[in-house]
Amino acid sequence: MVNYVKESNLQVAPILYDFINSEALPGSGIEKELFWSGFSKLVHDLTPKNKELLAKREEIQHKISGWHIENKEFNLSKYKSFLEEIGYLEPEVDDFQITSESVDDEVAVQAGPQLVVPVNNARYAINAANARWSSLYDALYGTDVISQDGDSQTGDGYNPVRGEKVIQYAREFLDQAVPLVGSSHKDAVLYSIVDGKLSVTLVNGDQTGLKDEEKFSGYQGKSQSPSAILLKNNGIHFEIQVDSSHPIGKTDGAGVKDILLEAALTTIMDCEDSVTAVDAEDKVLVYRNWLGLMRGDLTAEFTKNKKLFKRTLNPDRSYSSPSGEEFTLSGRSLMFARNVGHLMTNNAILDHNGDEIQEGILDSVITSLLAKHSLLNNGVYQNSSKGSVYIVKPKMHGSEEVAFANQLFERVEDLLGMERNTLKIGVMDEERRTSLNLKNCIREVKDRVVFINTGFLDRTGDEMHTSMEAGPMIRKNEMKSSKWLQGYEKSNVITGLASGFQGRAQIGKGMWAMPDLMKNMLEQKVGHLQAGANTAWVPSPTAAAIHALHYHQVDVTKVQNELAKNSKENLRDDILTIPVEINPQWSAEEIQQELDNNAQGILGYVVRWVEQGIGCSTVPDINNVGLMEDRATLRISSQHMANWLHHGVCTNEQVVETLERMAKVVDEQNAGDSNYLPMAKDYEDSVAFQAASELVFQGYAQPSGYTEPILHRRRLEAKAKLAIKQ
Repeated sequence: MVNYVKESNLQVAPILYDFINSEALPGSGIEKELFWSGFSKLVHDLTPKNKELLAKREEIQHKISGWHIENKEFNLSKYKSFLEEIGYLEPEVDDFQITSESVDDEVAVQAGPQLVVPVNNARYAINAANARWSSLYDALYGTDVISQDGDSQTGDGYNPVRGEKVIQYAREFLDQAVPLVGSSHKDAVLYSIVDGKLSVTLVNGDQTGLKDEEKFSGYQGKSQSPSAILLKNNGIHFEIQVDSSHPIGKTDGAGVKDILLEAALTTIMDCEDSVTAVDAEDKVLVYRNWLGLMRGDLTAEFTKNKKLFKRTLNPDRSYSSPSGEEFTLSGRSLMFARNVGHLMTNNAILDHNGDEIQEGILDSVITSLLAKHSLLNNGVYQNSSKGSVYIVKPKMHGSEEVAFANQLFERVEDLLGMERNTLKIGVMDEERRTSLNLKNCIREVKDRVVFINTGFLDRTGDEMHTSMEAGPMIRKNEMKSSKWLQGYEKSNVITGLASGFQGRAQIGKGMWAMPDLMKNMLEQKVGHLQAGANTAWVPSPTAAAIHALHYHQVDVTKVQNELAKNSKENLRDDILTIPVEINPQWSAEEIQQELDNNAQGILGYVVRWVEQGIGCSTVPDINNVGLMEDRATLRISSQHMANWLHHGVCTNEQVVETLERMAKVVDEQNAGDSNYLPMAKDYEDSVAFQAASELVFQGYAQPSGYTEPILHRRRLEAKAKLAIKQ
C-alpha cells in the first residue's frame, strides 16, 4: 500500500516525489511550488481530451468491426467511403513544408544508424550512447560477417588467420569509401599529412593521395606520423587508427591497428516498448538514468571474469583540421527519449479523484524537465548543440492525436520555461490510421517534427486488430511481402520527402531483429537506404558498426532526390489492401506450425517481462535463433493467434495445448537462468503463463490489440507475490 504525498491536488508516490524535488528540480531554474501547481493544472486540463481520444479509438474500431460483419463481400470503394464517413480517412490537407529549426546535424544533415535501447538499464544505455564511435575490426572479428570456415574460427584467444581476413575486409572498405589515386590501401606502408593533404606511401616507395581530397577531414598526433586520420564519406566520418606498437598495428604494413567508424549517430533511450515500468519505483529508475544521460554523469558498474568494470560516457574527440586548426566531434550519440503513448496510466501519481494519471503526460513533463539540465549545461556534456530536446511519441492514431501531442508539448514548454518548439517530436508511423493520414499528422507538428519512422511489428499488429472481423489473416511471415506493407513503407518515405524532411528531419526504417545474424543484415538492410531512409534501427552497438558500412555504400541524399520526383504518388488503396486469406487452404500441420511459432515467441518474451521485469532481450525462437523481442513483437504474435482463434482456424483446446507444450520448450531454453521461474510446474500458479494465455484469449477485446494493459497488471501481480515471499 502506497502512502501518497498530497501536493497541489495530486497524490504522488513518495519515491517519485523525492526524486523530483531532490534531483530533478534543483538546478532546473523552476521553483518547487510553481512546478507542482503547474503540473497539476496541466494534468487536470489535458486528461479529459486524452480520454476522449481513447474513447474515439474504441468507437471507430467498433464501427469498422461492424462494417466487416455486415459486408462479407469486400468492396474497396465502399470501404473507403465508409472510412471517410466515420472520420477514419481524413480529407488530405494542402501541401506544406515543415519548418523545424535548431535541429542537430545528426538528425537534419547526416545519415546513419539509430540504436534503440531500454533506458532503465544504465549499462546498455551508456554502451548505446558510446556507440557513436565503434571499432570496425571488433565488429567484423566477432560476427558472422567474417566466415567461421576452416582456420577462421573464433576461440578463446586471438586467431591471426581470422584477424588477417578482418584486415583485408577493412582495406577493401577503405578502397570503396576513400579510394586512392592509382593504387589500393592494401599497398600502404605510411600515412602522413603533407601540406594539409593526406599522403600515402606505398610498398614500392611511391606516394599517392585520395581521389577526392575533400574526404580528408583531420587528424590526431603529428602530421608526419598521425595516430588517427579522420575521413568523411557521404556525410559520415571514420578514422584510420595508427599505432605500430599495438598488437595488431605491429603486424600491419602501415601500422594500422583499427578502423573506427562513426556509427550510431542517434540513439532512442526508450521509456516505452522495451522497458517494464509499471509503478513509481520503476519510473524513477527510468527517469534517473535519463537525467544521468542528460547531465553526462551516468555510470554503471558490473563484474566480468571476477573483475569490476565501470562504464561512463565517452568524451568528445579532438582533431587538427587539414589546415592545422583544432576542432572536436561529439563522442556520443545524439539522444532521443521515447515516451509512452496516449493509452496507459501509471499509479506513480493520482489525480484529484484518486485515478492514475496518463503515463504519456507524466513522461512528457518529467523527461523534458530532466532534459532541461542539458540545455542549461548543468553537467559534463550537452546532448544537443542546437538547444533542442528530442522526444519520440509512439502509438498515435490519426492527426487529432498528433495535434494533442503538440498541445501537450506546448503546455510542457510553458510549464518548464522553454521557448516554443524546443521540444522536438518524432512521430512513429506504426498505427493504420496514422499511415493513411500521415500527411495530416505531420502537418499538426510541422514546426517541431524531426522524425517519422515505420514500425513493421506494431503496424502489423494494428493492421490485424483493426481488420479483425475481415477474416483470417495470412501467415505472419507472409506479411512482409504483402501489398499493404509495401505501400505503407513507400508512402512513409515519399510523404516525408514531399513535406520537406530532407535537410531538416529523419525518415527512418525499422529494426533488424536478429542480432546474431550480421551477415544477413549486411546483405539486406542496405535496402532501407535504397528505399530513401536516412536512418534505420539496429539492436546493438556491433550492429550499428556493421550497418554504418551501408551509409558509405549509398548516398542517401541522391536516393532521396530521385524519390522526391515521385512524391505525389497516392498509395492509399495499397495500404487499405487487407491481408486476409480469402480461401484458406492451410493443412493441419501448417496451422499447428504457425501456432507453435507464435505461442513460443509469446511465452519466451512474456515470462521475462512479467517475472523478471525485462522488457527487451534476445529471446530464442522455436528454432533457437535469437530474436530481439519487445512489446511490438508480442503484439503481432498475440493478435495473430487471437485472429485465427476468432475465425475458427484453430480451437480453444488446440491453443491451450499449444501454449502448455510451448511453455515446456521455453522452460528448457531458460534452464540455465538461476532467476527463471518455470511455467510448466504449475500453469495455474504461473503469472507469466496466465498473462500469455490472456493475451491470446482476450486479444480481441484489448484496446487496439495493445499488450500493455495485461502486461502491466500481471507484472504488478508478480511483484506483489515476490514481495510476499521476501
